Amino acid sequence: MATITEDRADKPRLDQHDNPHHAHRWLILGIIALAQLIVVLDATIVNIALPTAQESLGFSNDNRQWIVTGYALAFGSLLLVGGRLSDLIGRRPMFITGLVGFAAASAVGGAAQNFEMLVSARAAQGVFGALLAPAALSLLTVTFTDASERAKAFAIFGAIAGGGGAIGLILGGVLTEYLSWRWCLYVNVPLAALAVVGGAILLKKQARDEDVAGIDIPGSVLSVAGLVSLVYGLASAESEGWSSPTTLICIIAGLALLGLFAVVESRVSDPLLPLHIVWDRTRGGAFLTVAVVGIGLFAVFLFLTYYVSLTLGYSPVKTGFAFVPLILALIVAASGFAGVVARIGPRIPVFAGLLLAAAGLALFAQLDLNSTYAANILPGLLVTGLGVGLSVAPAFNASTSGVDPEHAGVASASVNTFQQIGGSIGTAVLSAFAATAATSYLDGRAPTAANQALATMHSYTTVFWWGAGIFAVGALVCGGLLRSGPITVDPDAAPVVGH
Repeated sequence: MATITEDRADKPRLDQHDNPHHAHRWLILGIIALAQLIVVLDATIVNIALPTAQESLGFSNDNRQWIVTGYALAFGSLLLVGGRLSDLIGRRPMFITGLVGFAAASAVGGAAQNFEMLVSARAAQGVFGALLAPAALSLLTVTFTDASERAKAFAIFGAIAGGGGAIGLILGGVLTEYLSWRWCLYVNVPLAALAVVGGAILLKKQARDEDVAGIDIPGSVLSVAGLVSLVYGLASAESEGWSSPTTLICIIAGLALLGLFAVVESRVSDPLLPLHIVWDRTRGGAFLTVAVVGIGLFAVFLFLTYYVSLTLGYSPVKTGFAFVPLILALIVAASGFAGVVARIGPRIPVFAGLLLAAAGLALFAQLDLNSTYAANILPGLLVTGLGVGLSVAPAFNASTSGVDPEHAGVASASVNTFQQIGGSIGTAVLSAFAATAATSYLDGRAPTAANQALATMHSYTTVFWWGAGIFAVGALVCGGLLRSGPITVDPDAAPVVGH
């Protein structure tokens, strides 16, 4: 049976019938899932809109990357601080504040008249997303404590977290083709409004625990500076190359600052991120699983999108709907195996899921210029979706298990941080591999249209092979870290309501 390091203080326990959220917990799950969808789909829905937005506002290719990087910098660097604020101020106010701010920033971005206005709105989305994402996950963590119900709730949440990117591709394609690129941002407003109304009605105000310590200023400064530097360095690697001074200096500085952050956190009395949250084997394995999935899914969402749209000539709408089987397979795996995960724990599902995902990427690596959707793309989508669904839901569940409620926000933020850093690493590393593969293929060959097409195809398959390898290595490492057996919930620790 898997046990994890718990940090619950010796406090009075509440019976679940005294928990005002218990009766409406499944409705609350729906609101939390909607909020998570808003954050997750934003990454890919904006990518679909970028070419049209660039043409409309007239900004350069060099500036285009900042529409993505501006969001990633703000979101990735502020997640830990956002999670801690959720613990200090309350999950309900941070959840609603994040939703309102995200919707307002989306409205400004949709109405943008120039590049500066759009990139500022994207950075603001990142800031409010960093408040929203940890609050959403920590609300889920403290609302569901029954092992069986918790597994089902995290299966739904994990399906949204894993499949939201594909939903963004579908929605982005439809909105861009039939309305305007601006609606790829405006769409967040009605979705957030629905979640705000639901949250205001269903989430009850709770008194803040006066014993909770204040925010760790040195740790906050170091974590933000380190994550900004690391994410910026990884983004720079995609555009300027790995040997660029900017890339090297930022990545080295980021790692050094994060190392110093770990030292500071081990010595202060009230750390921003208590290190036992990360060092626990089960939670550490879960964090790493989320990062691996973030890297591997990047290969699918970006390079398979390139393949079907540029090589096979799919329209934006057809490109988006091409990913529907992946979403369905992911949902089936995440929800269908929830009961099994509750009984056997995360280790076997994560190991098997990551291996399945590796097999799916290996199938994509067999694609060529003449491949067809039904025979060559669909099998990979199904296998990858099953693998991701099987691994990501138990990982999200394990990542916050056994954490004291007063640290649920920062633990939830850690999960999102690993996911964000995984995506940033995937963007930088796999894009660099693709560029190198294309250049190597053309070396010694005439730059004809046919050779250019073959070089591009070679870059795609190279990335798919690397993605398969990352999933396979991740299966071994994460499977080794995660403990065997189900994660137990302390029977004396009744649900702690979100405040």
